[in-house]
Amino acid sequence: MAQGFRLPEILEIARTEGRVTVDGLAARFGVTAQTIRRDLAELDEAGQLERVHGGAILRSGTVNIGYQERAALNAEEKRAIARACAAEIPEGASIFLAIGTTTEAVARELRRHAGLMVVTNNMNVANILAENPHCQVIVTGGTLRRSDGGLTGPLTEAAIRQFKVDIAVIGCSALDAEGDMLDYDIQEVGVSQSLIAQARRAWLVTDNSKLARTAPARIGSLSILDTVFTDRPLPAPLMARCAQWQTRVVAG
Repeated sequence: MAQGFRLPEILEIARTEGRVTVDGLAARFGVTAQTIRRDLAELDEAGQLERVHGGAILRSGTVNIGYQERAALNAEEKRAIARACAAEIPEGASIFLAIGTTTEAVARELRRHAGLMVVTNNMNVANILAENPHCQVIVTGGTLRRSDGGLTGPLTEAAIRQFKVDIAVIGCSALDAEGDMLDYDIQEVGVSQSLIAQARRAWLVTDNSKLARTAPARIGSLSILDTVFTDRPLPAPLMARCAQWQTRVVAG
């Protein structure tokens, strides 16, 4: 396959899976590892991928990738994370569900839960849980982010402060080696911080691709959370920090 045909496909694989490896691409395309390294170098120079040891990842920056790409990224892993998270939410609980494609996956797993009260700033979550007649859904209001149905801003934070719920389930755009949760939208960061403050327990749902990305705005440390639901164990140093912080990690 000529390079001009490989590059778009490599980029599409990276957008779907979050990262690509030299060995995996070499086997897929039937070419040498050296050929794939040249392809990745070209994509890196073009600003489309970022080279890392053994492969490449989606390039980090100050703007998040599109909603449809995020929804497709690690979709099966997100479903597994959502199942594990939803299994620990008791019927009759009050919960916050924040913006994010993984929190939307959690909402899908809650469609058969009874007696829930769900407060959300995510229009997609509200629409998903509208299918559950035994779930009370409260939408916070705020400024609509048309790209993904999120609600943010001072009105959203003011609405959140009217509640004290059992569990807040949040996501993040990136997770760094020190255990800081990061995001792109400073207004969304403020909402996430409000959700954590107004919940008795705070849970993060995040897949492994977030460890390969960065974002400019800090939500807070994993130390302020009760539980992290993810698809595989965190890197050993971060797992050790979570143990020190008494932050439970549930990995699929």
